[in-house]
Amino acid sequence: MRGLALSQRILMGVIADVYDDLDTDVPLEEFQEAVEDKVEQMGGLADEETAAMLIAHELKDEEVNGIADIEPGMDEVKFLGKIVSIGELREFERDDEDAEDGYVVNMEVADSTGRIRISMWDQQAISAVGDPEGEQYGQLDVGDVLRIAGRPKDGYNGVEVSVDKAEPDAEAEVDVEVLDVYRVEDLTLGLSDVNLKGKILDVGTVRTFDRDDGSEGRVSNIAVGDPTGRIRVTMWDEKADRVEDLQSGTSVEIVDGYVKERDGSLELHVGSRGAIEPLDEDIEYVPETTDIGGVEIGQTVDIAGAVIETDEKRTFDRDDGSQGQVRNIRLKDESGDIRVALWGDKADKEIDLADQVLVTDAEIQDGWQDDLEASGGWQSTVSVLESGGGGDSPADTPTQTTEREAEAAAAAGGLSAFEDGGSAGDTESATGSESTDDSGATDPGEVVEFTGTVVQTGNPVVLDNGSETRSVETNDNLRLGEEVTVRGSETDGTIDADELF
Repeated sequence: MRGLALSQRILMGVIADVYDDLDTDVPLEEFQEAVEDKVEQMGGLADEETAAMLIAHELKDEEVNGIADIEPGMDEVKFLGKIVSIGELREFERDDEDAEDGYVVNMEVADSTGRIRISMWDQQAISAVGDPEGEQYGQLDVGDVLRIAGRPKDGYNGVEVSVDKAEPDAEAEVDVEVLDVYRVEDLTLGLSDVNLKGKILDVGTVRTFDRDDGSEGRVSNIAVGDPTGRIRVTMWDEKADRVEDLQSGTSVEIVDGYVKERDGSLELHVGSRGAIEPLDEDIEYVPETTDIGGVEIGQTVDIAGAVIETDEKRTFDRDDGSQGQVRNIRLKDESGDIRVALWGDKADKEIDLADQVLVTDAEIQDGWQDDLEASGGWQSTVSVLESGGGGDSPADTPTQTTEREAEAAAAAGGLSAFEDGGSAGDTESATGSESTDDSGATDPGEVVEFTGTVVQTGNPVVLDNGSETRSVETNDNLRLGEEVTVRGSETDGTIDADELF
């Protein structure tokens, strides 16, 4: 008996020595039980010391130095992470009709090496964030540090961990910053409680849809940008109506949003808890665009340029009996020009000749007569970066309306739009610089200076400054959309250019 007790003490000492060499949170008693199970599993092929070494090796594999070391092929991992966002608790039906509905909540945790999404299930999820009826309050908050054990797998946005066990550790410290205000480049799938400031690039309309339970839902979209990028924002139900109060070019703050994925792109969603508030701050957004002359079929690109042609909006019947609409414009930059098809509510955008327009996520397709065409669909945004027409005028006077109509006609019909009655600027109120003698003849030779955007090339050139147009006689080759200043004598609303700069 003494010999047996002595051998057991020696054996326990060997196991304890192996255990002491480990940096693990597993209690010694659990380690000893795992060793005994391993000996039994191997059917005598390994003694206790060998089994202890095998268990120690497995535990070392589980412990990772940081989140960046976690890979999908691992059986189980253990790591520390600080909660940086907590998603909404979701209920789902299981495949087994007799089984109770399940619950899941996604969180994002981070350490100094990176971030990762974790998923908690059923009672664990309810304990973490609280039950839907509010009878049980959640135990976890953003900023808490967790000791996590779970199984890595490939997710929608990279590796994620399905949690087996997670416990708060108030004494542990994890060096990671929890942001009060996010930038577009900071957003990752699964983030919630997101506050983001941005400039509105595009505003959509409210759309309705039928839910599975027969109720009607509402949804709308805007696009916002900041110095780091842009993102589509989706607003649901009562928040969807906010688009009626929002305008392109203004700054807003999205409060308490959450990040989801659609067709491979991230979107920021605003639900019942969220809000979109006006911001008395100018948020800068500088688009990175592709030269129009360099686009190719099959690309999805951002392009920007001056509007040199505009067509009327057209409606058509879809195969399902619904009605669609489209409007074509043509954009030109220094490298070339391209026709852009604006679909759906984008066809209603107020876009005039000479406007500087940005179209994002435009699909380059084969257009009419082998010409390339850019398609601005649901995923695209259309923004007027700078107005070149009369949209900024205080009021729409009859003269201004005539000018815009003349511009559109000029783009479609050439010089004939300015014949039979002169140019749109051929009125006394428009020029303010003509004088006549007693016979009514115009006094030629008065020198004027006029700055505007080229809305028609040829002879004469037509310039527009936002409220007036001028015809210009010049031998210089000017580009559509180019802003120039002309100085010369004016006769009957046409400037004979002496200088162009």
